[in-house]
Amino acid sequence: MASVVSFLAPAKLNLSLQVFGKRPDGYHHLRSVMVPVSLYDEVTVEEAPAGISVKCDAPGIPTGSANSCHKAAALFLAWAGTPPGVRIRIRKAIPAESGLGGGSSDAAAALKGLIALTGKHPPPDTLLAMAIRVGADVPFFLPGGAALVEGIGERLQVLELPPAWYLVLVPPVRVSTREVFASSALTRDTKPLKITPFFQGLGRNDLEPVVTAQYPEVAAQLDWLRQHCPGARMTGSGACVFAAFDSAAEARALQSRVPASMHGFLAEGLDHHPLYDWAQD
Repeated sequence: MASVVSFLAPAKLNLSLQVFGKRPDGYHHLRSVMVPVSLYDEVTVEEAPAGISVKCDAPGIPTGSANSCHKAAALFLAWAGTPPGVRIRIRKAIPAESGLGGGSSDAAAALKGLIALTGKHPPPDTLLAMAIRVGADVPFFLPGGAALVEGIGERLQVLELPPAWYLVLVPPVRVSTREVFASSALTRDTKPLKITPFFQGLGRNDLEPVVTAQYPEVAAQLDWLRQHCPGARMTGSGACVFAAFDSAAEARALQSRVPASMHGFLAEGLDHHPLYDWAQD
């Protein structure tokens, strides 16, 4: 087996996100259409004599037991009993606390790295249990491709989505997912939206009103996008907002008009993210 491996960890967008109530354990019942996109962190996993260490090139990212990769490694090592230790390095491109799923994707890549290092692949139910214990979005990054995600993130149905490009704006704030879900303003009794209306562009994000009310920077950038693309919305619990286009040329045309005070990027929706081939083994 290799002693060090590296994998790309893609960002994601929530094309819709609905909240159906709070569970006794504090999690919420969710229903979301999610797609991986072409913005990547890189996660390198290396055997070590003992312990778990995490290093990240971005400031403000926890590297101790609160880090998602650290959590994933601890669960895997407890199951596998090997290697005796691991070093994990994260090269960040996905903004933190942005609704793009960077920490969850990194954790999925760390699990892949540990499987590659050890040759030990947990049974699907065991791997899913590890992923959901790390975070609700982690299971999405294991199978690969767009999916309808339900429950607390553990139920996935693969979707075939039409090709798309996305203009994503990154407001200069970090949004706490925990605080958003704890807000008394959050609607928790939304009626389920069928997938067919979603494909007609009628999706929504139930967290969006809470975040835009608390973060004027998010509201302002979403308003600007909607002036040009009425279907624009926020991803996850924010702060990023996005608009979808049929072609890269259309997305670039609007990107050229983004005010200098705003920062954003273009990303392509991925049929299968870089972990897909491994996940099918």
